[in-house]
Amino acid sequence: MKKTLYFSLFFLASLPALAGDGDYAASKIPAALLKNAHVVIRNNERLVQLKSLDKMVIREKMVMTVLDEKGDRFAYMAEAYDKFTSIESMDGTLYDADGKKLKSVRKSEIKDESGTGDNNLADDHRYKHHSFYHKIYPYTVEYETEIIERQSMFYPTWDPVDDEHIAVEHSVIVVEVPKDYVLRYKCYNCVEPVISNGDKKQYKWELANFSAVTLEFASPSWKYIVPYVLIAPSQFQIDDYTGNMTDWNEFGKFSSVLNQGRDVLPDAIKQKVHQLTDGLSTREQKVDALYSYLQNNTHYISIQLGIGGWRPFDAAYVSSKAYGDCKALSNYMVALLKEAGITSYYTLIKAGEVQDIITEFPSQQFNHVITCVPNGKDTMWLECTSQTKAAGYMGEFTGNRHALLITEQGGRLVSTPSYSYKDNIRQRTIKASINEEGHLTAQVRTNYKAVAGEHIYGMIHQLSNDKIKEYLKEKIDLPNFEITQFSYKENRSQLPSVDESIDLLANHYASISGKRIFVVPNLLSKMNTRLDATEERKYDIELGSENTIVDSVEITVPAGYRLEALSPDTKLEAKFGKYSSFLQLDGNKLRYYRRLEQYKGHYAAKEYSDLAKFYDQVYKADRSRVVLVKNEQ
Repeated sequence: MKKTLYFSLFFLASLPALAGDGDYAASKIPAALLKNAHVVIRNNERLVQLKSLDKMVIREKMVMTVLDEKGDRFAYMAEAYDKFTSIESMDGTLYDADGKKLKSVRKSEIKDESGTGDNNLADDHRYKHHSFYHKIYPYTVEYETEIIERQSMFYPTWDPVDDEHIAVEHSVIVVEVPKDYVLRYKCYNCVEPVISNGDKKQYKWELANFSAVTLEFASPSWKYIVPYVLIAPSQFQIDDYTGNMTDWNEFGKFSSVLNQGRDVLPDAIKQKVHQLTDGLSTREQKVDALYSYLQNNTHYISIQLGIGGWRPFDAAYVSSKAYGDCKALSNYMVALLKEAGITSYYTLIKAGEVQDIITEFPSQQFNHVITCVPNGKDTMWLECTSQTKAAGYMGEFTGNRHALLITEQGGRLVSTPSYSYKDNIRQRTIKASINEEGHLTAQVRTNYKAVAGEHIYGMIHQLSNDKIKEYLKEKIDLPNFEITQFSYKENRSQLPSVDESIDLLANHYASISGKRIFVVPNLLSKMNTRLDATEERKYDIELGSENTIVDSVEITVPAGYRLEALSPDTKLEAKFGKYSSFLQLDGNKLRYYRRLEQYKGHYAAKEYSDLAKFYDQVYKADRSRVVLVKNEQ
């Protein structure tokens, strides 16, 4: 399944008994749950028992009916385990459309494989998994497991609907803790839990008859659409370390303890730091010099062994091995800066194309570590796993979100740099000519700044010239064209940019009809998104990125032609963005200018028709044509 599943061989006495023959017949699924569904969760029962701070037992049973081939990807069992997690039991059963048992899982059919990825030098992560690979629809699978966690830092999230096209007939989770233990939780789209008190305290959430979700264009984060509960500890333990997660300061103290004594540099590296920085006059120069040293002398590789998944390898290890993961490299960077007399902080962050952390719910929501060099408005941020980024640039991977500074006093939430449409700019100038056969030659010069150029940064550092040319051929939207030259020049800074130069030929770009030539002057920047304004919108709109796109195009047209038809200037303004374009013919020079600003933001569902209208107007304006007619002899 998409999420990690924890199933059980037994569960609470109050919950439904195991199915008898025919109980899982697909015909018993309520008709309303079949709409838009590829899978129906018939019954999902999870029991989480906190036995002590160093032991948690999780038992779960999942029964799902797969309705069609698109549901097959959900119908498997996968369990990860490591030093802190053991899989006590795994069982499964396959049923046909009538709910008749077909087969059970044999132990020999459960695969046990390493979870070490390509970037991992070593870790103790493994996983067991199984699939029946059944292809006669509908069918039902039942999986059950029991897991023992030797830690209490991480609780499972309750997300009974974990993807679109999944309907839920019944799902329940019960979390049982000692009666004096403070369990912390945050609910989305569901009621507060039923809480039972006795020798133990139980928290219970339940869901029944939930229809499948179909995502819409620019849907908000999943937790804002479906029932979703985050669960976190107060006091917790992992390995021999204990901590408290009731606020960010306390959680930061835990990370600080893990890092203590791990910033000691070898004497040779101390000497190198002073060699690099003692002659420099400014703090920024010193930071840049040490960051460049890190980039040139280390590389990223993941090592996740035991508590090493949360605690960095020490600075001496990184200096001797010349590699480390994000934790080790960031800790090493902090040590280098400390030797140069510069204060910096090891910083936890949730990186990637993800929503920001939930700041009002202190918990382990992080997946990455960076380095912060504080200095008010001139604070510098360092992505220590990158060998190509400029010092100070976070970009889309870690920018525009909250992070947790780890200080000796504890944790402190801060914000990383935000990149707006004023920063993320793609500015293009094109000089082109069209002959009487409609063939086009063009010199395209483009500057990509900040996030607008991240796909270009990655391409030029990771691909060969042949692969870059293949990429350009796929991305440039022109018929019958050939690239005759291309090159790139990178400009490293806290707001980096890259210059792109492309020369190309496009046969029959302009349409010829008798005495007339039809030209679309917007060569490379057409809006391709069109939305149906009449479509009924269910969810709010979440536009997650913003940028500015500017095009200045000059096309030399054949001599002897005059203007017959020209589209009027366009100017659009909406809360989602601004757009303007204009055309003019000056002698045989056709000049076109276009500017589009796109804004991020959260908008109500009722504003969808306005968004669709704005996109449609841009779409049509981008395809405006100029009609030139040949002068009479």
